[in-house]
Amino acid sequence: MRVRLIVRTLSEICLTVGTLIVLFVVYVLYWTGVLADRAMDGEIDRLQDRWATGPVAGAEATESPAVRRPEPEPYRDGASFAIMYIPRFGADWAKPVLQGTGTDTLKKGLGHYTRTARLGARGNFAVAGHRRTYGDPFKDFPRLRPGDAVVLSDGTTWYTYRIDKRPYRTLPTDVGVIDPVPRASGFRGPGRYLTLTTCEPEWGHSHRLIAWAHLDATRPVTEGKPEALLS
Repeated sequence: MRVRLIVRTLSEICLTVGTLIVLFVVYVLYWTGVLADRAMDGEIDRLQDRWATGPVAGAEATESPAVRRPEPEPYRDGASFAIMYIPRFGADWAKPVLQGTGTDTLKKGLGHYTRTARLGARGNFAVAGHRRTYGDPFKDFPRLRPGDAVVLSDGTTWYTYRIDKRPYRTLPTDVGVIDPVPRASGFRGPGRYLTLTTCEPEWGHSHRLIAWAHLDATRPVTEGKPEALLS
């Protein structure tokens, strides 16, 4: 009788643990994605509503450095300021870009490394995103190829960057990948660059995948979408 009780108790414990594991997997694989998708859609809606009501404060001008313009307002920590489109990832792929790379920020979209350049500015505009969980924004990161377009909008200007090489694998301690001129990028001098970073392997974080791009073109939003989003 006592042996039966022990066996039944162990069975109930195993069943409970198994149920908790299944619930945790469902949370990680499904529910975090649902919450993240809602959050990202909400950020995009707020950006588009704000842009529709008038000029965007802090928009970066790149057309002529000889023209004196007001100093742009700094990006607010944890707030969205741009939308990124990567046609390689699908026609409907669009993610908000927020200031900072903290845990809570990356649950709502992509995160701009605060020590890097502003969007469209001279220097290196660097952005991080989850490979898996929280909406899987960079799930297809390894598919990026040279020439692929990465398009961003800040509400006044379209910025089209072009990927320069296949994703580069490195360690998390390699912080030089977001330098103004990253050593392994192949860039030979100052310019207007974009760096994208995510975790590697797909379900781990022992390494990082990096993609570098250069600013190829800018276009006022009043002139319509850039060619990269129309093809």
